[in-house]
Amino acid sequence: MHRYRSHTCGALRPSDVGATVRLSGWCHRVRDHGGVLFIDLRDHYGITQCVIDPDSAAFKAAEAVRSEWVIRIDGRVRQRPAGTENAELPTGAVEVYITDLEVLGAAAELPMPVFGDQEYPEETRLKYRFLDLRREKLHANIMRRGAIIDSLRRRMREGGFFEFQTPILTASSPEGARDFLVPSRLHPGKFYALPQAPQQFKQLTMIAGFDRYFQIAPCFRDEDARADRSPGEFYQLDIEMSFVTQEDVFQAVEPVLRSVFEEFAEGKRVSPSFVRIPYAEAMLKYGVDKPDLRNPLVIADVTDEFLREDVTFNAFKNAIKAGGVVRAVPAPGAASQPRSFFDKLNDWARSEGAPGLGYIVFEEEGGKLTGRGPIAKFVPAEAQAAIAAKAGLKAGDAVFFSAGPEAKAAGLAGKARIRVGDELALSDKDQFAFCWITDFPMYEWNEDEKRVDFSHNPFSMPNFDHDAFMALDPADHATILGIKAFQYDIVCNGIELSSGAIRNHRPEVMEKAFGLAGYPKEVLEEKFGGMLNALKLGAPPHGGIAPGVDRIVMLLCNEPNIREVVLFPMNQRAEDLMMGAPSEVGPKQLRELHIRLNLPQKQG
Repeated sequence: MHRYRSHTCGALRPSDVGATVRLSGWCHRVRDHGGVLFIDLRDHYGITQCVIDPDSAAFKAAEAVRSEWVIRIDGRVRQRPAGTENAELPTGAVEVYITDLEVLGAAAELPMPVFGDQEYPEETRLKYRFLDLRREKLHANIMRRGAIIDSLRRRMREGGFFEFQTPILTASSPEGARDFLVPSRLHPGKFYALPQAPQQFKQLTMIAGFDRYFQIAPCFRDEDARADRSPGEFYQLDIEMSFVTQEDVFQAVEPVLRSVFEEFAEGKRVSPSFVRIPYAEAMLKYGVDKPDLRNPLVIADVTDEFLREDVTFNAFKNAIKAGGVVRAVPAPGAASQPRSFFDKLNDWARSEGAPGLGYIVFEEEGGKLTGRGPIAKFVPAEAQAAIAAKAGLKAGDAVFFSAGPEAKAAGLAGKARIRVGDELALSDKDQFAFCWITDFPMYEWNEDEKRVDFSHNPFSMPNFDHDAFMALDPADHATILGIKAFQYDIVCNGIELSSGAIRNHRPEVMEKAFGLAGYPKEVLEEKFGGMLNALKLGAPPHGGIAPGVDRIVMLLCNEPNIREVVLFPMNQRAEDLMMGAPSEVGPKQLRELHIRLNLPQKQG
């Protein structure tokens, strides 16, 4: 018999009754039932109930065993007594009567128990992550992550893509988030950077003549933690394709994601096709460029209705005169809600920094739609009817308003849309609702510096006539700010999974694009000379995208925080509490790297 096991702890079935077996694993739970000990033995594959009584020669050793000790047991498989079966375990019809027991690894007092689903402070969970990972739910999440990545790889290969590995030590990029820098011992005073993404390398792979690239790529960004992104590092399904249009990218990527989600959806519905929504439409209808389409509510623009002469609600009129807008968030069936429902939403809006949410509740009187509420008396019946028509409202419904500068009004309306949908239980949570957000603006106005700047990805191809683009005057801000780009995002359930673009593969167009944003040609050559030179030596039209693996797994595991699907995550301050990173290094290492520390003064 094998030194440690003849079977795993998830393998035994009624067909094994009578067999002598050897199992090894962790003591998941130890129970004393009047002198008879029950040990639930756990390994990677499952749990088996083991039993021992004073008649066994191993009983004394078993009495010393505690939770999370690692033991080996020998014993006979037997049927569980009638009525004691556990249908929730694959091994629940049998148990092992222990005849011999060996302690392989004793455990000291645990800082957190493994048995059960109790919540523990993040600091404890991350410091003892190896214990946290023994817990059933987290262990299952990590295994599910591996299966999802396997599925992604398989489907990419089936789609004609080949997996490449791009460098981890590379040059610092002047764009995007902060780089993690690595000092060079051989080149004093110079630094490598860990890649924020393999963007330039995957484009260079296309320029090198390879046609379809993918990689489960590690990416490193020195930025603050978010619920949907780990601080420091994350993984993405990095994709690039040659000789493609935007439509080709959609047709290649959409089936991969849809089929992976269908494989792991566990009964939830998956969008049969990904809705395509232009950026401007998304901002108007949903107040955000990553809409949660499980929520059926659609925001309406009612600015014109509040500009009518017979409307006397001056708070909104003044906001409009200052260049603002008014957005309407429908609330179907909300007329039956108590006053506390409306007060609660008003309090929430104030917590978001707004003065509140004006609202109108619609009822039917004498066959006509009539509004009531704090601002209804300032809005005549004809204007109310126009608002109701725009927002798709009827008697029994209500509408909330957000007014102010367009970005702020849209943002508050977008949050209110989600809030109202959840409060009224309108959102269908039993699905994965995908969409493409397209036609992002190429440029935006930088109010602080009073100039045109890139709004998304500076290396994207402008969706604009080539000759007209090349002839643009940098002072023609109105035309420049109206230019769209071949840029697109994939969004699922309100979470941005990915950004992508058709790349700007023409060097003269790239020089012009950067020039319109105020970057001289010499700056472009200094910062991106390698890419620019490659484009000058025969570059194919190409484009790609990079869905976030961690976010995909988070959605499929139904977890609100990415920490629950990452093997060894850092805390919110980008610290690895288990390994003690980042850590100080000694003078010898610093001397080898030609580095002298200049630490900030400690505050007294």
